[in-house]
Amino acid sequence: MAVDCGKLTENLTHFYDFTGKVVLFVGAGGRQLLDSATRARKLIAIDRDAESLRGLRGSVDVLGTKFEDVALRGDVVYFEFCLHEMDDPERALAHARSLAPDIVVFDHLPDSEWVFHGAEEDQVRRSGEAMKRFGVRRRQTFRAEQRFQDHAELLAKVTVQGAAAIQRAQRFEGATNIVIPMSYELALFVEMGFAEAGPAVQLRPLLK
Repeated sequence: MAVDCGKLTENLTHFYDFTGKVVLFVGAGGRQLLDSATRARKLIAIDRDAESLRGLRGSVDVLGTKFEDVALRGDVVYFEFCLHEMDDPERALAHARSLAPDIVVFDHLPDSEWVFHGAEEDQVRRSGEAMKRFGVRRRQTFRAEQRFQDHAELLAKVTVQGAAAIQRAQRFEGATNIVIPMSYELALFVEMGFAEAGPAVQLRPLLK
């Protein structure tokens, strides 16, 4: 992967402690920054693309379905670089609230140059606005870099994003050692009445 995943994983583990918790991991078929070896009580990997969940390592339960159809309950719902891809991010957050007292969102920032090259400005802006309306308890922002050996490698990465992304990548045609800044954030939403730190209060039955 073009970005330093170790750095992103370190950001995540310092931001929120998943130890001993039942984690509903949304978008697990993508980056998989939440290590399956984490000391979570149970890790439930959720992605609408069931094929992308094949080969997950460690003690992980796999659920290939749309997040909107998930009815399992846990301690925390964790969105990994996927909230902006939801048809209705605010509705997704509301559904997450019905499943767990804590919600953690790891996603891009609207002003990220990498978002521009992925042609996702509108989606990221929309999810960011939904998060603000939902009410963020704690938030941290970060910067990293997407690096590519040449234009061909960059094009292979962004082609799936469509014609606009392919066109924007043309500025790097013939270039090598391409570096594109990437800004991103971690946000925590905590249900009213629940403590931010320590074990989750089990007002709802957890998945057995």
